[in-house]
Amino acid sequence: MKQRIIFIVAFLMMASFNMFADVTFSIRYFDKQIYYTAGSPIYVQVTINNDSPVPFRFKLADERAFSLDFEVRTQSNVALASAETLMRRRNQNQQVFFREISLESGESFSFVEDIRDYVTLSQSGSFVVWASLYPELYRTANTRTLESNRLSLSIRPGILPDANGVPQELDSATNALLVREKLPPDQVVEYFLTARQRSQWEKFFLYLDLEAMIARDSVRQREWRAESEEGRQRLLARYRADLQSAVIDQDIALIPIEFQIERTSYTADEGTVIVQEKFRIGNNFTERKRYTYYLQRKADIWTIVDYTVLNLGTE
Repeated sequence: MKQRIIFIVAFLMMASFNMFADVTFSIRYFDKQIYYTAGSPIYVQVTINNDSPVPFRFKLADERAFSLDFEVRTQSNVALASAETLMRRRNQNQQVFFREISLESGESFSFVEDIRDYVTLSQSGSFVVWASLYPELYRTANTRTLESNRLSLSIRPGILPDANGVPQELDSATNALLVREKLPPDQVVEYFLTARQRSQWEKFFLYLDLEAMIARDSVRQREWRAESEEGRQRLLARYRADLQSAVIDQDIALIPIEFQIERTSYTADEGTVIVQEKFRIGNNFTERKRYTYYLQRKADIWTIVDYTVLNLGTE
């Protein structure tokens, strides 16, 4: 009987170990773009996948610093310092709130985090980054973890804003600086829609006033007003990421198969461009929509600040 008990305990321990071994933890860039020493967040999607035949349970803290960590190393294997905010969160005397997540066999769970919340990225260069997951929460530096795959990370020196204070972008195809030009409203909208057709996000956002777009929603507008300058930059970056992933304002992120500008009207500082756009639905239908884009001119540059959509049916 004693030997049988020992065998059962050993079997359960082995099963537990194998279950842990069959759980994969991976990371990938959520919206890969060109990154700078000072700028937008570096969003990474983390995924826990249960490849074992039995359920896998882990704790996910409301404060992610107790469930996750990132390590970034230079090409010479020197680790970058942890972010000060991360150390403050872990060192303060507080109760850690969490929820227990259970993944059945074949199920996965994902969420998005900003690497800058975990590591100080103040120098340019080429790096290697990976993440660690604490299934039973972070306790000490020796807490058992799941380790992810490696990603290469390139960070460039910061680019100075242009004469109007607008952050400059790089064309992902040519690495040339993208600078807002003094285009009339109809050409701004044409540039904007063509960029979306080609999935050129840096050009898509060039003439889109994100601050004005945030102000379209009263809840986000109140949040914006309550934030510091640093907090507002983070809100802009998150809004941009959400828009790019079609989490919000999905109509403006749809890809038209063709478009036709019907009417343009503008005064000295405000403009309206009406466009009929067509979208593919499945293999047999085309949906028509009429978009009205509202633009404003500041420092001789027209930007899109709002839009409305009217459904015209299918053909």
